Amino acid sequence: MTDTPLALVTGGAQGIGYASAQALIEDGFRVILADIKADEVVAAAKEIGAVAGLVCDMGDADQVLAMFDKIEADYGPVSALVNNAGIAAAGDFLSYDLKTFDRVIDINLRGVFVATQRAGRAMVEHGLEGAIVNMSSINAQVAIPAIPAYCASKGGVTQLTKVAALALAPHNIRVNAVGPGSIDTEMMAAVNANPEAMKIAMSRTPLKRPGTAREIGDVVAFLCSKKASYITGETIYVDGGRLGLNYTV
Repeated sequence: MTDTPLALVTGGAQGIGYASAQALIEDGFRVILADIKADEVVAAAKEIGAVAGLVCDMGDADQVLAMFDKIEADYGPVSALVNNAGIAAAGDFLSYDLKTFDRVIDINLRGVFVATQRAGRAMVEHGLEGAIVNMSSINAQVAIPAIPAYCASKGGVTQLTKVAALALAPHNIRVNAVGPGSIDTEMMAAVNANPEAMKIAMSRTPLKRPGTAREIGDVVAFLCSKKASYITGETIYVDGGRLGLNYTV
């Protein structure tokens, strides 16, 4: 055990989670990555010098709780948690499969609650003035009809962030969220591969480019740092100006 703060980043094998872990390591955190992709998370942890890469399905509460038990036994309690793991599943609204809907909610929202509650309990028990950052989305505010479960889950994450921030504020534990817009990650691969789809996406983005995973990671690291010591219950939208856009002429 050391006095160096420990951070857990879920969905850390790639994309925003990976970039967030890099930024946290640069800020002096020891970092543990968690992901459902076993080989990838171990490799990612080695690449960036993380403490460990653990396999966990964030949609399975038992796995999430067991992961925290293992982390605390081997490395001590986390003082920063980044709930980044998430999935999107597209489909027609009128025929959208309930099993698919439940799976998205289980990972994107229920898993965030389970991890936040478990991390919060440990932070309180150990007297840690911790920070929790949840990954929301601009789709908490705007909607795409083809991804109903994703939009619902991210709206829930934004509200859950406020609830947790209020509940944990007496313990000096801060809870915030980040809401990415169009970010150049695997989730945006289909858009990147389609020039017309990219043109449409960028027509809604005043900065006229996708964001990078590191641009999200830097905001995550900021919210975990003492520089954000008076920010809690907020969602910071990192979207190139998209939510502020009315119409263009």
